[in-house]
Amino acid sequence: MSASWNKGFIEALHASPGRLVLVVTGGGSQAISALLEVPGASRTVLEAAVPYADEALVRWLGATPEQFCSEETARLMAMSAYRRALDDAGAEAGSALAGIACTASLASDQPKHGPHRIHLALQTSALTLSHSLTLAKGRRSRFEEETVAAALALNLVAEFKGREPRLEAGLLAEESLLVQRCDAPPEWQQLLSGERQRVPANRGARPRSPGRRLIFSGAYHPRHDGHREMARLAAARVGLPVEHELSIVNVDKPPIDFIEMQKRAAQFGDDEPLWLTRAATFVEKAVLFPAATFVVGVDTLARIAQAKYYGGTSVRDAVLAAFAASGVRFLVFGRHYDGSFRSLAALELPPVLAQLCDEVPAAEYCMDVSSTGLRRDPSLK
Repeated sequence: MSASWNKGFIEALHASPGRLVLVVTGGGSQAISALLEVPGASRTVLEAAVPYADEALVRWLGATPEQFCSEETARLMAMSAYRRALDDAGAEAGSALAGIACTASLASDQPKHGPHRIHLALQTSALTLSHSLTLAKGRRSRFEEETVAAALALNLVAEFKGREPRLEAGLLAEESLLVQRCDAPPEWQQLLSGERQRVPANRGARPRSPGRRLIFSGAYHPRHDGHREMARLAAARVGLPVEHELSIVNVDKPPIDFIEMQKRAAQFGDDEPLWLTRAATFVEKAVLFPAATFVVGVDTLARIAQAKYYGGTSVRDAVLAAFAASGVRFLVFGRHYDGSFRSLAALELPPVLAQLCDEVPAAEYCMDVSSTGLRRDPSLK
C-alpha cells in the first residue's frame, strides 16, 4: 500500500456506513487496491470498474462523451456508478449509496502536449461534488501522479462517509483543487429518485389552470440566442407565455446531475418559467403537459415521425392519434442541419402528424446556431 495513506484510515472508512461503486479510467486505480486490501471492504465497495480504453468508457456511459478527460465526464461516470449502486443494493438503500469516479490524463511513456490533469466526482441521492486538478507537468513520475489521483478519490470516499481527517494528497504550492458542489433541494432529489416526474426549477414555473399551454422543451446545453428568439416568436404567434422544459433523463446517457441542473437552470430568469422533468420523450411530455403546443425544431419533428422510435408504424400511429385526441400540437421552426436549412415542407410526415403542425416561416426565423456548436466554440455565441 502506498505511503500516502495508512491502514487505519481505510479501516475507518470501512467502519462507517455507506456503500459505493467506484469507477476509474486508469488514474486513481490505486484507490481500488487500497480499499480492497483492508479487511471489511465489502462494507464499502459494491463494485469497482476500470473502463480504461475509450470504447470501454463509451460502454460504461452508454454514449460517447465530448471529451474523455473532463470534469463533466467525471460527473457522467459518477452518475453511471451511482445508478449501478442502486441496481446492486436496491433503491431502498439509495440514501446510503454513492458513485465515485476518476478520469485523468497523466504522465505516460510518450510526452503529452496538453496538461496533466485529474477530474473526480461524487454522486449521491442528495449531492453532486466534483474535484479538478491540473498537475505541475514534469514534477512527478506516473506512479506519483497516480498516487495523487488515488488520494483524492479516497478523500471523496471519506466525504461520502462523513469521515475526518482527510488524506494529504501531496499537492505542490502551485497546484490547487477546483471544487464544484451542489447540495440538491428536496424536490430535485425526488426528481432524480423518480418519486416525482416534474418539479419547478424557478419561481416562474408554477401550476396553471386547465387549458392550453406553450411548452418549449430542450437540453439548453447551453441556452443561446436562437432559443430566446424561438421563445419570443412562439409566444407572439400562439398568444401564450412560454414555459421551458428540461428533461434530466436521456434515452442514451445517464441522468444529468445536480451541478448540471443548477448550471442549466441558472440560464433562466424567474420571468422565464423552467420545469425539470423525467420526460425523455414527447409521449411522456404530453402526459405531463396535456393540451400543450410544443415548440420544436424541424429536426426534432422528423424524429417524432420516425416509426423506429416507437417500435413500429402501428404503435407510432396510435401515439400520434392520442396526441390529436388530447389536443397536442407542434409549432415548428426550420433548422440548419445536414448541410442545409430545412423547413416543414421538406419532411414527409404521417398525415395525422402533419395536421398537428403549424410552422414559423423562414422569413421570420432562419438562425444558424446550435448548442453543440457553442460547446465546441463558445465564441460563436
